[in-house]
Amino acid sequence: MEGIIIYKSKYGATKKYADWLSDKTGFEKVEVDKAKIEDIKNYDTIIIGGGIYASGIAGLNFLRKNIDSLKEKKFIIFCVGASPYDETAIQEIIKQNLKGELEGIPCIYCRGAWDLAGMNIVDRNLCKLLIKIVSKKDPEEYETWERALMAAGNNKSDWTDEKYLEPILKLL
Repeated sequence: MEGIIIYKSKYGATKKYADWLSDKTGFEKVEVDKAKIEDIKNYDTIIIGGGIYASGIAGLNFLRKNIDSLKEKKFIIFCVGASPYDETAIQEIIKQNLKGELEGIPCIYCRGAWDLAGMNIVDRNLCKLLIKIVSKKDPEEYETWERALMAAGNNKSDWTDEKYLEPILKLL
């Protein structure tokens, strides 16, 4: 089975997962910004990965834009975020991102990394603002992602792990 991994990685965690997937499957990988639909049409299986930003999965616009040309293909999506796995949050991400023709495509969550100092100025300021807002809440009422955000704070953390690829590999 011929397959390709298309990914959008802002800070490196999604690229790390794409690299690991490529090593395990032998599938070629390409950044979404360099993907050409004429080339992608040649593959039977298309794995798309992207980080979660403001509840959106980066890179999915490529699939949305080209879904009509790829209808007969097998798709798997993986999304990467800094929060620990939370079923309710993941289902909300899926509901928001996989609508219409994308509905029903398997979507696997992989935990990423956190490095406030390594973020661009816009993302860093948004995250600092978010930390400030969350810090005003009662810690007993934190959602999973809020608890993770407050625990990470200014610390650099990397939670990437090849174990998160197991559900993707089982789908192949």
